[in-house]
Amino acid sequence: CHKLPSACLTDHLLVDYAAQKGKPLILSTGMSTRHEVEEAVEIVRRHRTPLILLQCCSTYPAAPCDLNLRVLKAYRCQYPWAVLGYSGHEVSLAPSLAAVALGACLVERHFTLDRMAKGPDHRASLEPHDFKRLVEGIREIEVALGDGIKRCLPSEEPARRKLAKSV
Repeated sequence: CHKLPSACLTDHLLVDYAAQKGKPLILSTGMSTRHEVEEAVEIVRRHRTPLILLQCCSTYPAAPCDLNLRVLKAYRCQYPWAVLGYSGHEVSLAPSLAAVALGACLVERHFTLDRMAKGPDHRASLEPHDFKRLVEGIREIEVALGDGIKRCLPSEEPARRKLAKSV
């Protein structure tokens, strides 16, 4: 696939060029307006290129109040054919995990060996132990989300036999 960072979302020539390649295209949508996202998505759609659309806040590190994870729900409604994802620049893991619970199938996080290193990205990056915790949390959420079909589970049967009452 090809990935275009948020700073390139409004470069229509580049978006068009990447979409023409036919490979899945990842578009990050930080520092963009809804209209700018719509224009870029329309360019990709004209080429029938598979799209992965990432919600993102391009602040390093990003404050939780700026992440606007509910945009994922809006993207799901507006672009039901696109795969959704999240590009996180926050310090904690919780927003990335919440994005998965809201439907993100791809999570992008910066990686560093030392958060105290010089440079703009390191403070918003994950060190190896944090990255491991993020992956474990995502896997747990994927299992916990289940299949969406409500039923009495075999693990609930003993409690059902013991506690279920009827009048």
